[in-house]
Amino acid sequence: MREFRLNNNINVCVKQNKNTPRAALTLNISINKPEKYAGEYSIMNRLLLKGTKKYSSEELSAILDENAIDFTCEMKSDYLRLRFVCLNEDFEKALSIMQDVILNSTFEEFEKEKVKMKGELTAELDSAKVKVSDLFTKTIYKNHYYGHSYTKFLEELDSVTKDDVVNSYKEILSNSRKTLVLVGDVDSDIVEKYLGNIPESVGCESLIEPPAPLKQEYTEIVKNDANQAQILQGWLVPTIGSDEYPALMLLNVILGASGLSSRLFLELREKKGLAYTVRTAYETHRKSAVFSIYIGTEPSNIQTSIEGFKEEIEKIKTIPVSEDELKNAVNNLIGKQDFITETNSQQANIMAYYSIMGKPYGYQKEVREALHRVTPQDLQRVANEYFTDDYILSVIRP
Repeated sequence: MREFRLNNNINVCVKQNKNTPRAALTLNISINKPEKYAGEYSIMNRLLLKGTKKYSSEELSAILDENAIDFTCEMKSDYLRLRFVCLNEDFEKALSIMQDVILNSTFEEFEKEKVKMKGELTAELDSAKVKVSDLFTKTIYKNHYYGHSYTKFLEELDSVTKDDVVNSYKEILSNSRKTLVLVGDVDSDIVEKYLGNIPESVGCESLIEPPAPLKQEYTEIVKNDANQAQILQGWLVPTIGSDEYPALMLLNVILGASGLSSRLFLELREKKGLAYTVRTAYETHRKSAVFSIYIGTEPSNIQTSIEGFKEEIEKIKTIPVSEDELKNAVNNLIGKQDFITETNSQQANIMAYYSIMGKPYGYQKEVREALHRVTPQDLQRVANEYFTDDYILSVIRP
């Protein structure tokens, strides 16, 4: 890997993968302020590929299709991600389009896109599984930017104006740290020509505060057309870069993220027949993270499922994980990381993600080494410290 800075102070990492026919570039732009209205940043993101001063939305789409350039803009809670994958011979063209999108997006289809977004969100929320996730998110991050869920978007989108979106974009572009990763077999020197003139990368202090500590809370929605009950239980836990990060990753694999071999799947689905689906998730933001357990089950099994959660959490807190189970979890996690970093695009994304979260581009190697150092006692200690009675429990039922 080679690192250098553009004239505008953007830090660039180049990973040369020889003899690969497609190049991948990811540019992350930090988000340092909560949005004024829920959904403001999301609609801004959707409009970035809806036309520039040079190209209409249709022309831009046609150029990307004709040249087989896969270009996407994605709004995350802590950063805006612009990325593309293209054939090596089209690398300069893709760079010129990225420059145009960043500097010259018009946001002209604002009203049209707002109506479209509201329709899509309403349709998404018809799913009970999406609805319970929405309820859980806005409860665990109550009165916090990270809690801007789909229903929160729908409540506040009408208040968002085009001027709000344009001003927010200018603010983000001017006052943000930017990090760029290029993976492939192309000339990296040309990046300066196209991205060296966008607003500079600056070291900004994030104004997004950590969320308030949790108190136990139960939330429920009755959805008359639901066929099954949806249950989500979760805790606020340390995030990426913390000392507990490797242990929480492994607890996630052991409890529910390793599919058929996970404890919750074996106990609640295979042995007790409670679940259609059961899993855990460890979702990280810059200032916080959530560890959650999800199950889809018969409405008559709601209380039994919640008791099942409690039993499995109690086991992980009181009975040390065996060395074999820990070793299998480490291997499972490393195997997944290998799988999701096979392509140039995947490598560019993960490296740029680590960097925008304040870590080295090669942080994945550090994480792997840390995983091997985790002991059964570490898992037990972290489980006891964070899987407390201060949790959120959200239920959707018929």
